[in-house]
Amino acid sequence: MLRAFLLLSLLSFLPELASAEESSVLGLTATHRGLYCVLIFIIAYAFVMTEEFTHLRKSKPVILAAGIIWAQVAYLASSHGVPAEKVHKAFEHDLREYAELFLFLLVAMTYINAMAERNVFEALRSWLVGRKFGYRSLFWITGIITFFLSSVADNLTSALLVGAVVMAVGANSPAFVSLGFINLVSAANAGGAFSPFGDITTLMVWQAGKADFFDFFELFIPSLVNFAVPAAFMHFAIPNETPSFPEEEQVRMKPGALVICGLFGLTIVTAVSFKQFLHLPPFLGMMVGLSFLMFYGYRLKLLFSSEEQGKFDVFAHVRDAEWDTLLFFFGVVFAVGGLGYIGYLELASEAMYDGLGATTANILIGILSAIVDNIPVMFAVLSMNPDMDLYQWMLVTLTAGVGGTMLSIGSAAGVALMGSSRGMYTFFSHLKWTPAIIAGYIASILVHYWINGH
Repeated sequence: MLRAFLLLSLLSFLPELASAEESSVLGLTATHRGLYCVLIFIIAYAFVMTEEFTHLRKSKPVILAAGIIWAQVAYLASSHGVPAEKVHKAFEHDLREYAELFLFLLVAMTYINAMAERNVFEALRSWLVGRKFGYRSLFWITGIITFFLSSVADNLTSALLVGAVVMAVGANSPAFVSLGFINLVSAANAGGAFSPFGDITTLMVWQAGKADFFDFFELFIPSLVNFAVPAAFMHFAIPNETPSFPEEEQVRMKPGALVICGLFGLTIVTAVSFKQFLHLPPFLGMMVGLSFLMFYGYRLKLLFSSEEQGKFDVFAHVRDAEWDTLLFFFGVVFAVGGLGYIGYLELASEAMYDGLGATTANILIGILSAIVDNIPVMFAVLSMNPDMDLYQWMLVTLTAGVGGTMLSIGSAAGVALMGSSRGMYTFFSHLKWTPAIIAGYIASILVHYWINGH
């Protein structure tokens, strides 16, 4: 955050980019109100970064910041003779970006909640516990499951679901839980980087039209390397023992669980088809997929109206979506969008992409995402819209996705697992393995260059 503040402070002393009438941005970065907006955003994000200690939900400060920033934007525009229609057009652009991503994510979260309620993930946890694997086997099994699960679910959900398995089997081994959680954070972030559905950042890149759906799978091997390198280092620190498992009853999935999993797969196919073949926004395909779940929920209600196990309410799953995340994303889009309309992102783009070059800038984006959440970082990059080819867009997708693994606070998965680990996984226990994670970060970039550099 200090680096970002210094950069923006330096940029504020540069000449104005253009007059408000000639530019698509206001070009008022050196004004007091413009700098005030930057300060508001930094303060809001300081609250986001300290959520673990303050217990103030991250959506609250960024929504307030977004409102203040756009109020200042409107005043700046009015005082410099910019027509209100231009401000409305810029605001509506951010609104369209947010609405498309909001609807897409809401459907995905609803399906994940429905599968959780049908005991899909609990049955998986119960099965793994019942196999009585050793610690080292469980380390790799849980990591691989998280890697692939996070390609369709977000990294937070994936890490928490599989983290319950690690906690269940490692209750008597704090060393296993600590390393297992680091592995889950690494796997969740890496697995989300090669799929348009795996992370909000990849979804933003896909919906912005910077890459086609199947282009993202070029990142599969680099993402796998990013996960495997630190895991290989940690493997030898895992206790070579078989844990004593608590006896528990086998969990069974509720009626319709597998069908709902199939409908989720069909929903993904529908979203891809709408984008690839009909050239319609993928969120429309996701909303059609939501109707699949609604009709199937109605069928479950008719078939199992008198059985507790069969009760299913799709709107309860909509209600239980991660609204804090969805509203946080609202605040980020509009706060960053407001700063961009003032002109700060254009200055940052000149300093980074024109000054340093695309490759260096994109690698630094990944390092920055270890400190600042990758959502505002990626939205800022997309708002800058640097002139890059597919290789570079895939590089920044990779680095922004996996860079947060370097620190435990660098991703939602790490922050959540710290809260659920009962003190066994901490910032400093993660920091101890940061050199191995950095080795994986560098290796994944080199593999991406080797495979996709042509």
